[in-house]
Amino acid sequence: MSGVISDVVDEVRSRVRTGGINPQSDNIEMRHIVEDILAEGFHRGEFAPGHEPPLPSVSEVAVQLMGFGKLEPLFADPEVEEIWINEPGRIFAARNGRSELTKVILSESEIRSLVERMLASTGRRVDLSNPFVDATLPDGSRLHVAIPDITRKHWSINIRKFIMGSKSLDSLVQVGTISDQAAAFLQACVVAGLNIIVAGATQAGKTTLMNALLNCAPSSERVITCEEVFELQLTSPDWVALQTRQPSLEGTGEIPLRRLIKEALRMRPSRLVVGEVRQEECLDLLVAMNAGMPSMCSLHANGAREAVSKLCLLPMLAGSNVSAEFVIPTVASVVDIVVHTSLQPDGSRRVKQITSVTGRVEGSNIETGDIFSIRDSRLIAQGIYPGRQELFEAHGINLGPLVGASQWV
Repeated sequence: MSGVISDVVDEVRSRVRTGGINPQSDNIEMRHIVEDILAEGFHRGEFAPGHEPPLPSVSEVAVQLMGFGKLEPLFADPEVEEIWINEPGRIFAARNGRSELTKVILSESEIRSLVERMLASTGRRVDLSNPFVDATLPDGSRLHVAIPDITRKHWSINIRKFIMGSKSLDSLVQVGTISDQAAAFLQACVVAGLNIIVAGATQAGKTTLMNALLNCAPSSERVITCEEVFELQLTSPDWVALQTRQPSLEGTGEIPLRRLIKEALRMRPSRLVVGEVRQEECLDLLVAMNAGMPSMCSLHANGAREAVSKLCLLPMLAGSNVSAEFVIPTVASVVDIVVHTSLQPDGSRRVKQITSVTGRVEGSNIETGDIFSIRDSRLIAQGIYPGRQELFEAHGINLGPLVGASQWV
């Protein structure tokens, strides 16, 4: 940003704060202020003719105040999936699953101003007492910020753009994420009301896959989603989305994920969805599943069996009174299907494994069986049925053609 433009931006911000104007919504008023300041500077001789023409500066200043500044081209690029800032001179972007160092360079003040603008509409804050923030931007992108002294020196910013290119299982089949046979099987599982866990690493496509699965649910269902920040985008006509809330400056008013799950159960849901379980909220989800509530969630795990093991561990974070003797049999009895998806070296996402939890426990080990797994780089049915036969039969679903089997697990 040039010195003149920087001075204009500072003056505009001063007038905006004094006038109580919202830069994100009062676009016309903002442009009028910019034009007035540029005109005043021109008349005072601060802007020489031909050196700093007012009209182009209006757009440039407006981008600094209302848009994403120098990051605007990256936000406008449909191929960019994520943007992250390690320091002012090292700004990266991910295209098609692969990262690259961009040519964009920001100053420390520009980075702080950018974060301030992005958080303005979210009601969330980042400061020394709260050095992390997780928020959803107006376009649906997810923002995460960490500041010193949690980081070594510079502000660390991650912006995961909201790119929901595949909203249905059919579209995921078309891009090669899942086979048509496996997609038809998962659709049958959703319709039958099975409890499904979507597992995978970061950027593996868990949210996209879960979104596609939920859009297979019958339109008569009432779906309640609970997330740390809003990410899911459903087409259901009866859908309520809830998100967590940070504590206020006084340390009050926090709404954690556990509270959302409990409140969601009072909202007459037909299906409960937790965007991602990371901690003790897993206990509340298992209790809801155990009460017969069809549910779905995502989980960070390196495979289907690892996801089942993690589901047995997380509830015990709720307290010492929660024991493995309770958790393991509960997980075995309420979790039906685990879908594992991964990010491939070429940047694509693929479903690698669809596993059924049989409900049987040997010691501390929960028995599972692969319904689909990768063979010769293809997702192939393994010739066995999942459990919960009564649910499929109640919905008139014939799984034989879908899984290529004639007997139940």
